[in-house]
Amino acid sequence: MSEDLKPSGDITTRLIKNNNKIKAKIISNENCIIGGLNFAKEAFKYSDKKISFKTNIKDGKKINKGKVVAEINGKAKAILKSERVALNFLSLISGVATKTKKFVDKVKGKKCKICCTRKTIPNLRLIQKYGVKLGGGINHRFNLSDEILIKDNHVAIDGNIQKLVKKAIKNRKGKKITVEVDNLGQLKKIIGLKFNRILFDNMNKKNIKKGINIVKNKYETEASGGISLKNVRKIASTGVNRVSIGQITHSAPFINFKLEI
Repeated sequence: MSEDLKPSGDITTRLIKNNNKIKAKIISNENCIIGGLNFAKEAFKYSDKKISFKTNIKDGKKINKGKVVAEINGKAKAILKSERVALNFLSLISGVATKTKKFVDKVKGKKCKICCTRKTIPNLRLIQKYGVKLGGGINHRFNLSDEILIKDNHVAIDGNIQKLVKKAIKNRKGKKITVEVDNLGQLKKIIGLKFNRILFDNMNKKNIKKGINIVKNKYETEASGGISLKNVRKIASTGVNRVSIGQITHSAPFINFKLEI
């Protein structure tokens, strides 16, 4: 809220003399998975703790266009002050949840989970990852401290994937280890070492399937890179345990909500 109110507050709303109690409602202009209701509520409470915010639905539910998602009762100026921030929370979180659900539905019946990445908006990772969960997805590591993830650039700098993985195992300190490979040759160099997950990066369906046969359930498996709604089911059909998709956070379109008085 502070970014909306500094340095001089809502100078437009000051022009309005009437600050009586009013009723307003938030309406969805699209079919979506709803998310962010508590965030929207807190945005209104920030302006006036006495504002009433009532809803009869819960985050994660599928709603249709035209659905009234919340009713607000309170001082007119406070409602106007918080309107955009509240709608932004709903739009962003619902957008991520809705995009995630589309991927989740595509792999229905497969033993494959949809996973997000760290491709999030700075300072908004928490709520974007919350949106992923609402859509039926799971979260990857939240930050660089959560687990060891050896990627192609680590290998390019260090020069030896096997030695790097062995070093990670020695220094893991209870953390999970994921190793990214972009070809089967890399996989064969590290097979048998004691880590947790193989990440097949930008590999085609044929090679992912070969990789899974080499792994033989020794590690959890993940695929990433170039995964879309068009090909996600084919990737899931390889038997991979999960797919990580950046676009469910970095490219999720906002859902359109409006506040009517």
